[in-house]
Amino acid sequence: MPPMAFQGIVTKAGFMNKTATVTVSRWVLHKVTGKRIERSKKYLIHDEKNELRQDDIVTIRNCPPVSALKRFKLEKIHRSPENERAQA
Repeated sequence: MPPMAFQGIVTKAGFMNKTATVTVSRWVLHKVTGKRIERSKKYLIHDEKNELRQDDIVTIRNCPPVSALKRFKLEKIHRSPENERAQA
């Protein structure tokens, strides 16, 4: 599989050990009307340290299969609401 990296929002974390759900959104053009439509897809990602929380903005990268459904791993946490509250 070619290298892929996506940026998305953590929608579910803390329910499964070392696993989080990230929603990645993208914009596509409708074939007939030409309007922009938002499409999204959910990915299960491997979070080795269980450091992700809901609403974190992260970058994920593909990797060899970790389990039956996990094909991505956490690369970087860009913004976390907890960190923003602590800094304010």
